[in-house]
Amino acid sequence: MQTSKKEEGIDMARYIGALCRICRREGEKLFLKGDRCNTEKCAIERRKYPPGQHGQGFRKLSDYGIQLREKQKVRKMYGLLEKQFRKYFYESERRKGITGEVLLQLIEGRLDTVVFRMGFAPNRRRARQIIGHGHIRVNGRAVNLPSYATKTGDLVEVKEASRAMPEIADSLAKSGHRGIPGWVEVDGANFRGKVLHIPSRDEIQLPVQEQLIVELFSK
Repeated sequence: MQTSKKEEGIDMARYIGALCRICRREGEKLFLKGDRCNTEKCAIERRKYPPGQHGQGFRKLSDYGIQLREKQKVRKMYGLLEKQFRKYFYESERRKGITGEVLLQLIEGRLDTVVFRMGFAPNRRRARQIIGHGHIRVNGRAVNLPSYATKTGDLVEVKEASRAMPEIADSLAKSGHRGIPGWVEVDGANFRGKVLHIPSRDEIQLPVQEQLIVELFSK
């Protein structure tokens, strides 16, 4: 499943504020800044309450509010627009399997997430930019759509001319600390990786209750 360049490329339609506010709003680390989130500089370590004037006040969410926050958490974690997220959800309903799990598999299979998981970028936002600037090839062909749907057996690599970029090399060097998921394999010396299989739910290690999202859309 893919979206148009117009839908993918307009950064102004995305959140461009402080990323740490998103994590504080959701009450947990979403690792939007990559390795920085594992340091003492992480804002949620110092201020474990939502941003804003009334952030420290007690607020009890309704069932709908809890479901909505779960959906927003996934959207923001992956950097998806509302329209994109809905497309993925409706596609997951049409496919065989448990809707919530299929939804996460579809989103996890996006090229920007695969590039991030393989360690070529420190976070998903930078992965989108690296792809958009033409630094990534899939099966030998240049792909500049972050939403490109990868599949089992796809070979993902950094263009040879782009391998000297300090950010990519530094991210690869630190990828061992983040961990490489078992559904991809990476040849760091040659700046390439392979999608071994569609990730199972256990391999998508996200603090998400996807059934709440299904319940939200079922209303």
